[in-house]
Amino acid sequence: MKRAGILWALVFAMLLAGVLNVGCAMAAEAADQKIVDLGMIAMAAGIAIGIAGFGAGIGLGMGVSSIAAAGAERPEIIGRLFIYVVFIEAIAIYALIVSIFIVIMLPAA
Repeated sequence: MKRAGILWALVFAMLLAGVLNVGCAMAAEAADQKIVDLGMIAMAAGIAIGIAGFGAGIGLGMGVSSIAAAGAERPEIIGRLFIYVVFIEAIAIYALIVSIFIVIMLPAA
């Protein structure tokens, strides 16, 4: 049931992005193209960090719950398992860096 809700949320987000894209294309005909391009670049940065943050959040939730379950059975392995949490968190940090690079590359309006 939860996966169906997540799927519908993703479908809604993609439809919303499509509508925004069509709206930006229509605005480009009436206005300066540079402003629309800046908006699309900013939206790309937001989508990049949003998707990676969503995936990292799900991964951290699953990983930490598994570490807690394994730690209940064998407490001596907990320290070695936390390296996987670092790898999951690195994905979100990489996305943040890419998102910052995208925003830095924005030309001055």
